[in-house]
Order: sequence, then structure tokens, then C-alpha cells
Amino acid sequence: LQSNGCCTGPSFTEENIEPEEDTIIKIAGNSYLVSPNLPDFHSCSPGWSSAFYGAECFDSEVHSYMKNLGKQKSSESQNIDAKKVELEQLLMMETKNYRKTIKFYQKLLQKERRSKGPETKSMLPKLRGQLQEMKSKVQFLELVKKYIMYAEQWGVESCVLPTVIHNGRTDTADGAPTDESSLLLYYNTEKHQCNNRNGIRVLQAGTPLGLMAYLYSRNAFLEGYVQQFLYTFRYFCTQEEFLQFLLDRISSTLSSASLDPSTSLTKICNRSFYILQAWIEDCYSVDFATNPVLLCTLKEFISSKVAPLNGYGERLLSLLEDASARKVGSARQCASMDKCEEEGEEDRKTLHSLCKKLSEDVSRKAFLHFFFLQNFNWKLSKGMGPIAQYQKERLYTISSVLPKPCYNSSAEEFPGSFAKADEVGPYLLIEYSAQRLCCQLTLLQQEVFHKCHPVHFLNSRALGVKDKCVAVQKAVSTETVSLKVCNLFLSKCIQDQYLLQLLRNADSISTWVAAEIVTCHTSKLQVSLLSKFLLIAKCCYEQRNFATAMQILAGLENLIVRQLPAWKILPAKVAEIMEELKAVEVFLKSDSLCLMEGERFKTLPTIPSAHVLAMHVQQLETGGFTMTNGAHKWTKLRNIAKVVSQVHAFQENPYTYTPDFKLQSYLRQRITRFKDADVSALAADNCANFHQIPAEKHSRKIQDTLRRMKATFQ
Repeated sequence: LQSNGCCTGPSFTEENIEPEEDTIIKIAGNSYLVSPNLPDFHSCSPGWSSAFYGAECFDSEVHSYMKNLGKQKSSESQNIDAKKVELEQLLMMETKNYRKTIKFYQKLLQKERRSKGPETKSMLPKLRGQLQEMKSKVQFLELVKKYIMYAEQWGVESCVLPTVIHNGRTDTADGAPTDESSLLLYYNTEKHQCNNRNGIRVLQAGTPLGLMAYLYSRNAFLEGYVQQFLYTFRYFCTQEEFLQFLLDRISSTLSSASLDPSTSLTKICNRSFYILQAWIEDCYSVDFATNPVLLCTLKEFISSKVAPLNGYGERLLSLLEDASARKVGSARQCASMDKCEEEGEEDRKTLHSLCKKLSEDVSRKAFLHFFFLQNFNWKLSKGMGPIAQYQKERLYTISSVLPKPCYNSSAEEFPGSFAKADEVGPYLLIEYSAQRLCCQLTLLQQEVFHKCHPVHFLNSRALGVKDKCVAVQKAVSTETVSLKVCNLFLSKCIQDQYLLQLLRNADSISTWVAAEIVTCHTSKLQVSLLSKFLLIAKCCYEQRNFATAMQILAGLENLIVRQLPAWKILPAKVAEIMEELKAVEVFLKSDSLCLMEGERFKTLPTIPSAHVLAMHVQQLETGGFTMTNGAHKWTKLRNIAKVVSQVHAFQENPYTYTPDFKLQSYLRQRITRFKDADVSALAADNCANFHQIPAEKHSRKIQDTLRRMKATFQ
């Protein structure tokens, strides 16, 4: 099956159970809550699978199943209605049984954990197999439902496409093209994957107007064209031009559209609404949220022109409000997180000053000791020999010499435990297992990755993203990025620059890895940290978190880190992981769709490397986008859409690790502390980063040099 709807994790946790009162419809990776009061208002977004598989999304099994639905009806219209009714009943029944089986499986699993009886152990594997079968059946029925929804739904034949263009114009006597050949260019194929379709013509290129008009083609949804268009239209038209095209079609057909679905005006009007809804559902965050003028234009048009004549207007306004609320909620969460990180250092200083004030009653000797430590940040001398354990290796800070009750009671008043993170230093990394650190770093990476959109990876050259180890320079801000070179989008097209934030986050983690290692004051501690980071990276790529794995690899390949003496005493088995990571990097760079091969990406969570994916898209963007006659190459745009669609595919299956907020807070604070650090400057202050020459050998070299110098003067 090419769809991955109704996805349930391998453990079938309680989180995957949908509520009985509402209906969750998952189509091609997008979940939408459908109110029972609006049964006809379903999701119109085709989803990532439509862009990735195209016409192959619906295989021969779907077509044959469609033929057997509703056969008892005689007329064609009744036959289609019977198909829908029968399919809805089957889907409702299978979904209900699937939910009940999940609940029964969870109860059985809890019983097995408590009693560990042999009967429950034997039933669990059988029940797990039944769940997989039921899940596949529900997915298949949803795929059939999707086909019914899109098959010939408000579409027109290709020969009518010029009429679609002129429906939005007040006059047609201005030399506008009227024949299809001047708008779109096709090429012929002998066979098609879908057995019941003999569609010989495949779209090859088209003018901007022709490509927008092809959205109204009868098979535009089924071929995956609509989703591919929504990903890539910014290469040949702006958001304002595309919106105006849709609004013109609605304006010219809304008043005259009849209830008869066979008329062209009704088809054009309803298809315009479908495309507009799909655009809002899939691209609100990258097109409307970043362009208030565009959003205001759409809202004003719907309120004044659509809502008084058609009930669909209220639904679109409600959809816009819901999308805006989700975007605002997400933005507030990001802002609070950034504010928490930025104020972390200030909170730590406030805590220390408060502790200082509360400790004024301490004896004079303790006060002098405290004052000395506060001003000189004193630590044990490195030349005092090995210090045995964890506590003695820690830096002596202000809070370490204050009375314990004072520190503990004050620390609880400040979020994030920022004060404690500085004192612990890198020792907490050694204390936790590599698997646990991998899980929490993966959850942190997932939080950033799930905010990105496939469109963010387009036109990255214009944002300054290059094929080098550090994708984005730290000194460059999103406001100062120059767009004068390599801008493949139209000049007036607004581009969201979230990709830069994604790459800076990756760069911060790489810098943090390198900084933690070079600041270790003993070779033994450096070896422990090197081993820990290598094991974390191995766990990450084994769990398909390739983003964090490549970020750690970049930190370990830092020029300063690679020259550390600690590498020579690293255990051989651990050192081999470095070669594994390099092999994984070569694998990721080898093919733009390497992570989409097989069936694993449909069931296992995946986080790709943002920089590697951006480089793959840049490679596809190389070369001209237009033919000699000025038509835009749709085959090129279709390939780009296929590659970036994997972003939504991976976001569909999230990791379900249990978050450790205390550990996450520690990791965030350490990453924030070192994100702008100069690794070479940090390394220069640490003797463990240099190859030490034995004292006797060093003294002998000095004496030999003095003898040679003395001989020259004699």
C-alpha cells in the first residue's frame, strides 16, 4: 500500500486511539478532525504520497476494488452514490473494530506485565498480527475513499482548459492564447502503470498560465499534479498571482454556477474551492502566515464575495482561523523556549546573587572564601595529580560553598535548572547512557524538524546555503541574507527562511560537541566524551535520526578535535564507529531518495539531515527551468516536488520516546552556552589538547640546542 494513514506505533500505545465521538480522517499523511455537522467538508490536501508516487499512488488493486463497489445500482449516478455509502459503512466498521482491538491489546499487555502468565504471552503475538492486518485494511479503504473523492471530481477535459483561462477574464480579445498546444506541452508513453488507464499523454512543460489551468484537469488530483504544483509553483509565479488566478475563476463562475455538476461553470467553481482549500491546508505556514497582505486579501474576498452566496465561504474562513490559531500557538511556544534559553544565564546570575544575599550571616572566614571564589572563579590546579572522583573534578563555583539549604530552596524557584547545569559541566553526559542521551537529543531534533515544510528546502542558494561543512555562517542573520544571486523564485515571491534556523541549530550542536571535548582538562575525560559522542551518533543513525548523527560527526571532524592526542588512546572498537558514520554520510549523499527506499520509512520514524537534503534539492535545481519557447519544464519541477515530499512523509511518523525534561533542559543549556564558541580559543586554554613532551627529553633538547649555539660563537 502506498498510503500510511491511521498509523499506529509498534507498541500500540494509548495515544494512538482516536476518540469515538469524532472521526479522524488521515489522508496521505495529513490528519484532520471532521465535525459530524459538516459531513461533506473533508480534507482536500492530497498529501505527500500524491506528490511522491503520482499516478502510481492508486494501484490496480484499488481500481479493481472500485469496480466491485455498488454494483447493485443500475444508473451511473446511483452507482457512484452507492459506492460512497458502501465504502463509508465498511470504513466505519473496520475502524471501530480496529480501535476495540487496540484497547483489548493494551489491557492484555498490562495484564501480562503484572501476572506474566503463559496464556497472555501466547495471545499477544497473534493479536499483534491481527492488528497489523486490520491496520492495513483500514489504510486500503481510506485509499479507496481518497480515489473516489478525487476521481473525476469537478475536473474538465484538457480541451476545455483554454476556457478555464478565459472564464476569469472580462474580455478575451487581447491576444490571449486559445489553443491547448500554446499553453501545455505533452509527451507520449505507450503504457501506464495503472491498468485501467490508457492515459498516453504526460505533461512535459507549460506556460505559467497553462500550468495553473492544468489544475482543473480531470485527472490533476489522481496524477499527483495538484500536490506537486503546491510545492513548486513559486518557481514560475508568486503567491499573489496564484491567489488572484483562483479568485478570478471563483468570481466569474460563482453567481452562474448551477447545481448541475455536469456544467463547466459548476466544475470550475467547485474545483477552485478544492484547490484553494488544499493550498490553505498544506501551505498556510509558508505562504499565508508569512504574508499578511495575501491573507487579508483572501479573507476579504471570502467575506464579501463568497460567504453571502455559498456556504463554502464560512467553512474556508473557519479553516483559516484554525490554521492561524495553530500557527500562533506554535510561535508562542517557540518564543517562550527561546526566551527561556536567553534568560538562562540571567537566571543563574540572579540565583547566585540571591544566594549571596541570604548567606551574609555566614562566618567571616566563609565569607572571605566565598569572595575569593566569586572574583577569581578558582579551581583545583591541574598539576596536583589525578583527582579521584566526580565531585572533586567539578569546578568550585559560588553555589558550591554556600549552605545547601540556601542553594536548594532558591534553585527550585528558577526554571530549567540552569544554575546546576554549569556546575555539573560535561560529567552528566558521562553519567547517562548513550541510548538515553540519543533518545532525548532525538526528541529535541524532532521538535525543530516538525516545524519545517517541504517548501523550506527550495531555492536554498538564495539564502546562502552552500555545499560545505558549515552550511550557514553564524554571523549571518536571516535579515541580512542577500537574495541578489541565485534566486530561482520570482523576485516578488516571499520566501520563508526557516531552513536557516534549522541549519543554525545543526551548527550549534556540532559546535557544542567539539567544545565539550576540547574543554575537558584531562585526556581520560576526553576519551570518555569521545566514546560517548560516538556511541550516541551510532544509536542515532540506527534509530534513523540521521540529523543528529551527522551533526555529531561534524563536531568530531572539527580540525581541532581531530588533532587531539586522545584519539590515539581511544579503544579500537569505539574508533571504528567513526568510519561507520562516514559511510552513513556517503550513503545519505549518494541518492536523494535513499531514505524512501523499501517500506521501513512508513513504519519507522526518520529525521533526515537538513543540509544533505538541501544539497540534493540544489542539485536538482541546477540547469535551466525553461525551454527555448519559454515554457517551464514540468518534469524538472515534478522531480523536485518528489524529493521534498519526503519531509512530510517523515513527519508523519514521530518518535514516541518518553521525554526527560530535566535532561533536555541540561542539554539545551549546554548547547546554548557553546553555540557561538570559538573552539580553537577554548582548545588553546587547555593543556590536555596538546601533545606533551616528557620533561627529561625536553630538557635534553634545550641542552643540545645551547651546545650548538655555543659552538657557533667559538
